[in-house]
Amino acid sequence: MPTPRDLLNAAKQAVREVEPSDVAARLDYYRTLDVREPDEYEQGAVPGAVHIPRGTLEFAVESRLTDKHAPIAVYCAGGVRSAFAAKTLQDLGYTDVVSVIGGFNKWKDEGLTWSTPRALSADQRNRYQRHLLLPEVGEEGQMRLLDSKVLLLGAGGLGSPAALYLAAAGVGTIGIIDMDVVDASNLQRQVLHNMDRIGMRKVDSAKQTLQAINPDLNVRTYDVRLGADNVLDIIDGYDVIVDGTDNFPTRYLVNDAALLKGIPVVHGSIFRFEGQVTIFNPYVGPCYRCMIPEPPPPELAPSCAEAGVLGVLPGIVGSIQAIETIKLLLELGDPLVGRLLTYDSMDESFRTFKVRRDPSCPACGEDAGPIVIAEYDDLCMPHATVGAA
Repeated sequence: MPTPRDLLNAAKQAVREVEPSDVAARLDYYRTLDVREPDEYEQGAVPGAVHIPRGTLEFAVESRLTDKHAPIAVYCAGGVRSAFAAKTLQDLGYTDVVSVIGGFNKWKDEGLTWSTPRALSADQRNRYQRHLLLPEVGEEGQMRLLDSKVLLLGAGGLGSPAALYLAAAGVGTIGIIDMDVVDASNLQRQVLHNMDRIGMRKVDSAKQTLQAINPDLNVRTYDVRLGADNVLDIIDGYDVIVDGTDNFPTRYLVNDAALLKGIPVVHGSIFRFEGQVTIFNPYVGPCYRCMIPEPPPPELAPSCAEAGVLGVLPGIVGSIQAIETIKLLLELGDPLVGRLLTYDSMDESFRTFKVRRDPSCPACGEDAGPIVIAEYDDLCMPHATVGAA
């Protein structure tokens, strides 16, 4: 039976080894891979290194290093684990892999550039453990979520589940705009609030609930009417907008402002027993005006207050909005850009429809003029505010 020394010698013979200085001189060429344990990595690492502990390499590497023909320099602490890791990568089909002689210890001894990487705290590792187990998220993705900023339009039926799940997922900054107060009729579906909060400003109630879920969360509240005079300032700096409004004037206003700022909008809407979700990613997919060039007449577009809504329906639609938001933030999967997902709770069916950019769209079309941020209160309903579905 081969000894550990025999296995190490076999691994070293199977892979090419290079000096740390050779890698340091070509960091623009090599993708560096750190296979040490998290506590080792936290004490210092090669700048820009991808960190995958040796014990999880086989499960995680193909989702983190997708180009199997790109040059990869693997290092550990002293050059032993990296040799085994490099051999594993070769077995997985990676074609240009080297192991760094002497590992990170020799790298530091030679005075080469290194830094202390940002890392999750022990409490954060425990809180987000299930995310860290996902190779598509991992520590890098979780820190990306912590750095993200999401603006919720409305703290109502759609905003409630979206806010709860985004806060729990670790989105670092959540903005909420709503100028309403909690009413008893909201509690059938707006799960951010409760009986004790009746009469409280919705943004204040939402902030209390979200910070009780995740005390590290930064919640920004906007207890104002969203209008042409403030929309650009409010949305500025956010990575994604989650649209939970229930009126056409606000949707057109937000669409135009998001186009100007280049911010994707995760749109959701509900009606009685049905809901729909799509993403308007500026100049990548269609915008709201591509899908609905003109609002329908008021009698054909009643609000939830007029037509009613099944209480659990916004929970489903808002949760889908939260998933789509996280996909955008982490650049995962296939977001609903150019696709409209519809849900009918009566027969439990989902359908997807293509939505294409309109070349003649007055907002994002090829010959569209300058976007003018204006009020649209004359569309469908007077004196529109950010409504809570």
